[in-house]
Amino acid sequence: MMTANMSRKYFGTDGIRGRVGQFPMTAETVLKLGWAAGKVLASKGNREVLIGKDTRVSGYLFESALEAGLASAGINSGMLGPMPTPAIAYLTSTFRAAAGIVISASHNPYYDNGLKFFSAEGSKLPDEIELEIEAMMEQDMTTVDSADLGRAVRINDAAGRYIEFCKSTFPSGLKLTGMKIVVDAANGAGYDIARRVFDELGADVISVGAEPNGLNINKDCGATAPDNLRAHVLLERADVGIALDGDGDRLIMVDHRGEIVDGDEILFVLAKARHAEGNMTGGVAGTLMTNLGLEHALAEMNIPFKRAGVGDRFVMELLKENDWQLGGENSGHIICLDRVTTGDAIVAALEVLSVLRNTGEPLSKLRADMKLYPQVLKNVPLTKKVDFSDNTAINNAVKKAEESLGDSGRILLRPSGTEPLVRVMVEGQVANDVERICDQVAKTVGDELG
Repeated sequence: MMTANMSRKYFGTDGIRGRVGQFPMTAETVLKLGWAAGKVLASKGNREVLIGKDTRVSGYLFESALEAGLASAGINSGMLGPMPTPAIAYLTSTFRAAAGIVISASHNPYYDNGLKFFSAEGSKLPDEIELEIEAMMEQDMTTVDSADLGRAVRINDAAGRYIEFCKSTFPSGLKLTGMKIVVDAANGAGYDIARRVFDELGADVISVGAEPNGLNINKDCGATAPDNLRAHVLLERADVGIALDGDGDRLIMVDHRGEIVDGDEILFVLAKARHAEGNMTGGVAGTLMTNLGLEHALAEMNIPFKRAGVGDRFVMELLKENDWQLGGENSGHIICLDRVTTGDAIVAALEVLSVLRNTGEPLSKLRADMKLYPQVLKNVPLTKKVDFSDNTAINNAVKKAEESLGDSGRILLRPSGTEPLVRVMVEGQVANDVERICDQVAKTVGDELG
C-alpha cells in the first residue's frame, strides 16, 4: 500500500519543476512521465487529457514530449496552447477529462519549467495517483498496439470558454464602464485572455507585459515585479492596476496612488466586503508568512483566521478541512472556493473590482482599515541542512525575541525546502525594532549553524 509520505523522486508540493535540460525537466524524463501518467490514468477508464502551457520557449519541447508519452499509453490529448493554470483546471472539469496537465514554472524565470497535474474535478491530483505515477516511472516504457495509440487534437475555443467563465463570476448587473485599468500579464499565459476579460466587461484596458517572446516571461514585470505595473498606473492615471504572474494564478494590485496592494491586503478587502454583505462563510486561511496585520484586522470583525504551511496547496487543504471559502498568500495566490477550484488571479481581481463598483470607493480607501506590520526576512546560509529544533542558543534567542515583541509581533524560523539555509522572519509594530531583533536572531543562527 502506497502512502502520501512515501519518498518521491519527481513530484514536489506543487507538481514537478526544475531547470530546463536538467533532471527532471529533460525531454526524456517528460516523455516517460507522460507515458507513466497515461498508463495510470488509462487504468482508471478515462483516456482523455488536456494539456496547456505558459509562454516559455521550452513549452514547445515539453508539450511534444508529453503528448508523445501519453499517446504511447493510449491517451488522447486535447491541446490548449498558452493558457493560465486556473483555466486548465476549469476546462479539465468542463471537458470531463481524466486530468489536466500544465507545462509551467509559474513565477520562475524562462529557463525553468515544470508540470502540474489537475484531477477530473479541477483540483490537485490526489496523492495516491501521484504515487502510482512515481511507481510506474520505475517500469520499462512500452507502447500500446498501433490501433490503440492516443490522438492529439487542438481545442480552438478554449480561450473563449474560459473568458466566459471568468465573466460569469462578475455580478451580472455590473459593468466596468468608465474604469481605466492597467493589466500586466507578465508576458505569460494570460497575455491575451486577461485583457479580453476586462475589456469585454467594459473597462478601458491598458495592456502591458503582453508581448511574450519565450524568454521574457516574468522578466521585470508581472506579480513578482510590481514596480512595472506601478509605473504604468501612475503614467496612465489609471484607477487600478492588476498584475498576474507567468501562469496566471497570482494577483498583485496597485491603487490609483501607485501603492502596491499585496495578497494579504487583497484578502482583507474581499473578507471585509463579504462580511459587510453577510456572505462571509467561515473564516480566512493564510500561511505562516501572512502579515500579522491581516490577522488582527480580521479579529476586529470577528472573522476566524488560521495559518497553513507556506504554499497554496496547504491553504487549499486548510480551507477544505474547515469548509471555508476564502484564503491565500501574501505572494498573491488568492483562492475563492465558492467560485474556483484553485488560485485564479483573474477571478480574484474581478471580485475586487466588483467591491470597488458596489461601494463606489477606490482601492486605496478599501485597504486603509488594515495596517501591514513591518516585516523583515533574512536568509541565513548553512554549510548543510541540519535540525536546529533542540539548539539551546537559538531557542533562547527566539524566546527573548518573542518576549520583546509581545502580542504585537511574532518571529518565525523556517528551513528552506530546497536550499541549505534558514529563513528568519520577524514582524512587529516598530520597523527599527523589527530590523534589530531579526539581525540578532539571524546572527545567533549563523553563529550556531553557519
